[in-house]
Amino acid sequence: MPDGKRRWTIKGRFQMLNIRTPEGVVFSLMLGGPVVRLLAWLVDAAAITLIAGVVQTGLTMAFLVSSDMMMALGILLTFAITLGYGIFFEWRWNGQTIGKRLLRLRVVDEGGRRLHFSQVVVRNLLRFVDVLPLMYMVGGISCLVSARSQRLGDLAAGTIVIRQPKIGAPDVKEITGGKYNSFSEYPYLEARLRAVVTPREVSLALSALVRRNDFDDASRLHIFQVFAEHFQSQVQFPDELLEGISDEQYVRNVVSSVYRSGGGDRR
Repeated sequence: MPDGKRRWTIKGRFQMLNIRTPEGVVFSLMLGGPVVRLLAWLVDAAAITLIAGVVQTGLTMAFLVSSDMMMALGILLTFAITLGYGIFFEWRWNGQTIGKRLLRLRVVDEGGRRLHFSQVVVRNLLRFVDVLPLMYMVGGISCLVSARSQRLGDLAAGTIVIRQPKIGAPDVKEITGGKYNSFSEYPYLEARLRAVVTPREVSLALSALVRRNDFDDASRLHIFQVFAEHFQSQVQFPDELLEGISDEQYVRNVVSSVYRSGGGDRR
């Protein structure tokens, strides 16, 4: 888990937050800026207006009330829906609302961990301060002056908003192709490997291979050492096969062995 050691940098036109875990692994998060967050909020505002309108129409049709009563009820409903909308979706969708999902944003703990329910509640309660006096002016100014683009609700809840750019499905053949896989000389052990490696394990290993160039040298060595030791504990290949093979190549061989037979597709 992240240990709270964080620093931010600029990569291209995006602000990045670098987090170092207690194991020494460094990973980067792309922060969501004020503009894209405003666009997401406009989408959410439209969704809230639509939901509130449908609810009020349903109440009007179901009950005959005075105009003053209807107005008061409408104000209360709008407040409840506005507050409940953000809390419901950010908790149910792991830090996303409709607007954030469309704009590929996500709220996470400022240490890169999953949100606690209390964090979701706090940041949404303070949203009513951030929107003052108009169009998120207070929140926008806070994002501009904050090192991690945090509005007041984020500062109070200990959260950040990150961007999640669209990533296409990795080409396994491109990642593992052209690399000699010495495991293929031992079909029985390969079959055993495909039987014991879980879908989650091979998915994580493939993800590490795809992102290998995003890690610093020390983190890259440590990550593939952990993967290699784990896979070696499950299936014992001959010692002579492992001589001169790096941990990263070992993991590459494992992924290639699983997917080459279609095991990855079945999983």
